[in-house]
Amino acid sequence: MKEKDYLKDLNEIKRIMHQSTRFVSLSGITGVLVGIYALIGAFLARQSIINHFNNQSNDIDSLILTLLVIALSVALISVITAYILTKRKAKSNNQSLWNATVKRLLFHFMVPLLAGGILSLELLQMGFYGLVAPITLIFYGIALVNASNFTFSNIKYLGLAEIVLGLIAINYIGYGLYFWAIGFGIFHIIYGTFMYFNERKS
Repeated sequence: MKEKDYLKDLNEIKRIMHQSTRFVSLSGITGVLVGIYALIGAFLARQSIINHFNNQSNDIDSLILTLLVIALSVALISVITAYILTKRKAKSNNQSLWNATVKRLLFHFMVPLLAGGILSLELLQMGFYGLVAPITLIFYGIALVNASNFTFSNIKYLGLAEIVLGLIAINYIGYGLYFWAIGFGIFHIIYGTFMYFNERKS
């Protein structure tokens, strides 16, 4: 009986140490929803591009602005969804949503993400539209790999997949929207589903 109690105490200590160094309140449902939002955004962006060429418009700036609004709207909705679901799961796990681990997670995630975003805006200003999709995928992948040190370690595989997809996309300039849909949409849905069933098992 004492041996069982000893093992139980060791497992509890291990769990507490794990939670103190890693943020484990990310939800698989969040990944699925973010992927769905991305696919909807990609569809709306595609329709905007089709309408632009059907109208034979030469106002490329208006099209770029429309695509940016769609992308930012998807990002904002995704962040709000992630916050709500993560807060709910953190509460059920008795884990703080704002602690030293979360701060480190956000820092290591946001630095490459912001760098990629700024670089993408500069590429847009210079007219290198075809490079935006590969660059955003690559930097987003790097952000996920960085963040994996402070949350679920298997998230790095999603990050590596995004990086590889971005490198492939460089060779297919003009098809960036499809690569975006795959990387931000399908990959998120697959990973979110994987996380969800892992949560159900635990």
